[in-house]
Amino acid sequence: MKSSDFTDNRSGELVPTIEGQLAFVPGDLPPKLQWTPELISCLSDADRAIGQLHGIGLNLPNPNLLITPFVRREAELSSRIEGTQASIEQLYLFEIEQPAIESKVPDVREVSNYVRALNYGLQKLTELPVCLRMIRELHGILLKDVRGEQRTPGEFRKTQNWIGPAGTPIGQASYVPPPPEQMLKALDAFEKFINAPLGNMPVLVWLTLIHYQFEAIHPFLDGNGRIGRLLITLLLCAKGLLDKPLLYLSAYFERNRRQYYEWLLRVSTHGQWNDWIQFFLRGVIEQSKDAFERARQLLDLQQQYHKIVHVTKRSALQIRLVDFLIERPVITAVYISKLFDVTYNAAQNNINKLIKAGILREITGSKRKKVFVAGKVLEIINKHFAI
Repeated sequence: MKSSDFTDNRSGELVPTIEGQLAFVPGDLPPKLQWTPELISCLSDADRAIGQLHGIGLNLPNPNLLITPFVRREAELSSRIEGTQASIEQLYLFEIEQPAIESKVPDVREVSNYVRALNYGLQKLTELPVCLRMIRELHGILLKDVRGEQRTPGEFRKTQNWIGPAGTPIGQASYVPPPPEQMLKALDAFEKFINAPLGNMPVLVWLTLIHYQFEAIHPFLDGNGRIGRLLITLLLCAKGLLDKPLLYLSAYFERNRRQYYEWLLRVSTHGQWNDWIQFFLRGVIEQSKDAFERARQLLDLQQQYHKIVHVTKRSALQIRLVDFLIERPVITAVYISKLFDVTYNAAQNNINKLIKAGILREITGSKRKKVFVAGKVLEIINKHFAI
């Protein structure tokens, strides 16, 4: 990172590190923004898109029907940006049979930890505002018992870090965040900004500023990207823009990874706030529409399953089971037996009926420890919608 990379319009100051390199300390929020017609139009479209998604969340009789698969999709995609490889199917199975899956897919615990951290944060919102304490707790959950565990989970860094390809020395880093002392001051101002009155600041614009600031401060030795993306969902719910956690931006950031990092950096180097904000708002628009369509298709599929079960000789367990499959489409007979407090034979008999109905299929091919999947549910969760 060189001083020549930064213009006079940069959004902070350059300071020396103890290694003799330059680091960047972002200025306190909020910056002075230019409310151009393009920015106002983009904000209006984003508000409309997220409002439509908010509406579907309010009308759900069982919110977990969508929250459970949406959270797991976000966990998989956010972790994938950081190089973690574990599918949603593997994550669902890990939640049923941890030892058997983790030995084959070590990355799956990292994805599972993201789910745990997000759920913890959502629960904590009922007790306290988003603050540095909560952020440290989320980080501790995220890195528990995984490969980043030696990188002080739950603690802000006490040493200098930098961003670049693995093995890159600090002198060749693409970005060097604040040294520890300046980092703590920046975090204090960051926390105050999060919990200060919004005034005339639109919530979505406020959120774009917060996401940039957290990534620019980069307060942890590992997991900054995932915590930053996780905070987006928590803050959307904390500010009441969403009643349920249905919007996630990792899919958009993954599709536009180069632009994502480029616009974050351009805020630091050139103060290009409007370009970054509009990039972020386009993500809100795309992912709100994506989530709305995904929700609609999952709810339609639930109704199709109900009709299929009603045509056949149904049982109360079958009705409950087809609803459960929308939420968790990977099951075993043992798991269903324990979950619904029925005998193993009753669980297996109902699973067999759903196999004949074309709702479930077995994926292991083995005689023991069979795993059953609702393929159409997974297809909707995994598919990319052209928005």
